[in-house]
Amino acid sequence: MDKTYSPNAIEQALYQQWEQQGYFKPSGQGESYCIMIPPPNVTGSLHMGHAFQHTIMDTLTRYKRMDGYNTLWQVGTDHAGIATQMVVERQLAAQGITRQEIGRDDFIDKIWQWKEQSGGTITQQMRRLGDSVDWERERFTMDDGLSNAVKEVFVRLHQENLIYRGKRLVNWDPKLQTAISDLEVENKEQQGHIWHLRYPLADGVTTAAGLSYLVVATTRPETMLGDVCVAVHPDDERYTNLIGKEVLLPIVGRRIPIIADTYVDKEFGTGCVKITPAHDFNDYEVGKRNQLPMIAIFDDLAHVRQVAGLYTPTGEALPAIGEFDGTLPEGYQGLERFAARKQLIAEFEQLGLLDKTEPHTNKVPYGDRGGVPIEPHLTDQWYVRVAPLAEVATQAVTNGDIQFVPKQYENMYFAWMRDIQDWCISRQLWWGHRIPAWYDNDGNVFVGRDEAEVRAQHNLGDRELRQDEDVLDTWFSSALWTFSTLGWPEQTDDLKTFHPTDVLVTGFDIIFFWVARMIMMTMHFLKDENGKPQVPFKTVYVTGLIRDEEGQKMSKSKGNVLDPLDMIDGISLSELVGKRTANMMQPQLEAEIAKRTEKQFPEGISAHGTDALRFTLAALASTGRDINWDMKRLEGYRNFCNKLWNASRYVIMNTENEDCGTDGSELELSLADRWIIERFNDTLAQFRQALDNYRFDHAASIAYEFTWNQFCDWYLELTKPVLSNGNAAQLRGTRHTLITVLEQLLRMLHPLLPFITEAIWQRVAPLAGVSGSSIMLQAYPTVQSERFSGARDDMEWLKQVIVAIRNIRGEMNLSPNTSLPIIIYQADSLAMQRLQQNQSLLSSLAKLTSIEFVDDAAAIPASATALVGRMEIHIPMAGLIDTAAELARLDKAIDKAKAEYQRVAGKLSNSNFVDKAPAAVIEKEQAKLKESQETLEQLQHQRDKIAAL
Repeated sequence: MDKTYSPNAIEQALYQQWEQQGYFKPSGQGESYCIMIPPPNVTGSLHMGHAFQHTIMDTLTRYKRMDGYNTLWQVGTDHAGIATQMVVERQLAAQGITRQEIGRDDFIDKIWQWKEQSGGTITQQMRRLGDSVDWERERFTMDDGLSNAVKEVFVRLHQENLIYRGKRLVNWDPKLQTAISDLEVENKEQQGHIWHLRYPLADGVTTAAGLSYLVVATTRPETMLGDVCVAVHPDDERYTNLIGKEVLLPIVGRRIPIIADTYVDKEFGTGCVKITPAHDFNDYEVGKRNQLPMIAIFDDLAHVRQVAGLYTPTGEALPAIGEFDGTLPEGYQGLERFAARKQLIAEFEQLGLLDKTEPHTNKVPYGDRGGVPIEPHLTDQWYVRVAPLAEVATQAVTNGDIQFVPKQYENMYFAWMRDIQDWCISRQLWWGHRIPAWYDNDGNVFVGRDEAEVRAQHNLGDRELRQDEDVLDTWFSSALWTFSTLGWPEQTDDLKTFHPTDVLVTGFDIIFFWVARMIMMTMHFLKDENGKPQVPFKTVYVTGLIRDEEGQKMSKSKGNVLDPLDMIDGISLSELVGKRTANMMQPQLEAEIAKRTEKQFPEGISAHGTDALRFTLAALASTGRDINWDMKRLEGYRNFCNKLWNASRYVIMNTENEDCGTDGSELELSLADRWIIERFNDTLAQFRQALDNYRFDHAASIAYEFTWNQFCDWYLELTKPVLSNGNAAQLRGTRHTLITVLEQLLRMLHPLLPFITEAIWQRVAPLAGVSGSSIMLQAYPTVQSERFSGARDDMEWLKQVIVAIRNIRGEMNLSPNTSLPIIIYQADSLAMQRLQQNQSLLSSLAKLTSIEFVDDAAAIPASATALVGRMEIHIPMAGLIDTAAELARLDKAIDKAKAEYQRVAGKLSNSNFVDKAPAAVIEKEQAKLKESQETLEQLQHQRDKIAAL
């Protein structure tokens, strides 16, 4: 083995070897175990959240593979409708071309070309993370097999009246001119206004206060062109006499009714609310409840129409509403919505109908990709009637067929499922699964798997047909992911073997958008041999978000994104600043981001390797909670990898070309040998339990404690006396224990640390008498039935003795190389037995010249003392230290500690500092105060002990 651990020298070569040898494929043996990767968007690159989830999935996959399961980690990517279309549109725009100019077919060809060129970015990153996915089964949501599954599901749902087309209110992105999902809406807080508008009462009616008008407050005055009523609370005594009366809609001149609805908060504002069902989601619900018509005033670009769309509450077109034929005021026709707002306010003010304007902070919904405020828009879309599907899917979680980890996320799932709305599945894009519906010139719609099927089923002959221009929501195809990737609708062997899958690893933010929809779709289309609906997975492991070190969400706009590959390979400061400020939407923030990055990473980020990154992510994975990224933890686990590497070199150097007792003959094991075997058994049992319970943080902690503290720091030290002076039988037993415990430890650690364990195992396995081409194909270690609990107790007690002696050395400032005599007082028979049987071991590790047992305390000279239970350990100080010099040194240290304590205490007692300093700074100073107080107390205690000698 190389003297220095260099992850870059081993990782990529090992991965290529694994992949070329086909080690990631299912073995075909044992019980099946399957994980479906949440398909990342083909447009992008992996971020820290991906690295986090992939670490968890790969750890589980490698663990189960080694434990004898027939494992499949299914890999694939999502076509990412809007995101991908935007990327290619931007490329065309750079050439001065629009997609409309080249046409749909050529545009789709351009996207496929781009996908082939850049779609491999993510897959290469996954390889760098060590993902043991079966690459030969890689799927893409637009490949032929998945596309056929999508069409099959659409057709069947339509035949069952669970898919329908209707005119309803949707989130509309005026820039992209498509409906978008709630997940693609980002609510941004911003400063705006609330306008109080006067609506004159018709027919000379007045309010209870004698006013001839009602005042409505709105943040969107431009929508008043589509108002259909004013609503008041039915119990609001100010307006009960007006319910059923009418107001005259200013500028437009329409008469609209005053209605009563409990949606209105009578304590807020004037208690009067304008209702515009075609342009507000809450108003839409009010409109449906009260059977109000809908007036759509904006076109797809969010410009005021010449003639508004008039509809019934259920979306059927109306020729007119009373005398109103839909014609909008001429001065507003064609105006963009915010220009219309400005003009309306000016006209209200001119008419004396602007009651007042107030500043107002509100959250405005923006399209996360278009970057403009979304518009609630009344359009024809395709919908899934989800209530019947949701009922079955809810029951699957209620009865435990699907379990959430952590369990509290079931409540989030239930909340969504029990208040579910029909799902808008159509998008006005070109990239995606084209909706399998065709129209004739009379507007009749026909649904089928292809045009030929439609013509045959409906006897359409050569009637002219055109396919629906829309594509399906990306979530529609990904909802089929667990079974479409396994060959459905064909009843393939893979489907029978690997479905239902075992665990889904995902974020809480897509429990409804993806998890719930997968459950609904799967349980509707897949049944077991008894006809019972089949779940897509048995467990949903929900992860939190990876945040930056200050707890902020990572985003490009904040310039705080960390690339997992930068953690692995390292990156210079200048390169990191360049990445964080490239293509920023707000160039004015570049200097601030550069400054913050330089402060956080003054020397850039050094290389840590994949294993250190994976171990860090596992160690931070406390169930379901958000994680603040910690570079110090990453550095610490890089050191952990170094520790394992160096310990392995020590083992190899002491076992290579030696008799390690691997021939099966009886071995003479020392106390230390028996102890480490017992400790490893305990550790292995705990580690397995942690992985089985998805406590990856516990698993990392357990692995770290045993590897660093027990195996490396203690056991390797305990072997040195034997390796230096042991007889042949003792050497054979210790060498056997060294190599076999290390070999099993590497297998235990492999799911978390795949690269370093493979590299070391290749050298260790032959010495341990183990054959095989790769550690990942070895059996996962099992807890041994032969136990050495007595050895564990003896060794843990001896460790206390050694630590006690080392602590005295530290307190008395004695060199570790100084050999010491010790005097033992009040040792019981067991303690005396342990000390006598292990005197040579103690002498070596604690650097002792002698061990003396006394019965009379008066016989003990002036000593430094430590306790192990009731037993006293005394080290006579005569001749070991210069008492006067040591007291002088401690007095100087005490004075320094006092000065530091007084300095910090004075700072914290200064009201000017405390009132002005940020909370984080005050907390830091309080921690300093506590630390300096503890240091002072420790030094004083040490001085008192020496003064008493």
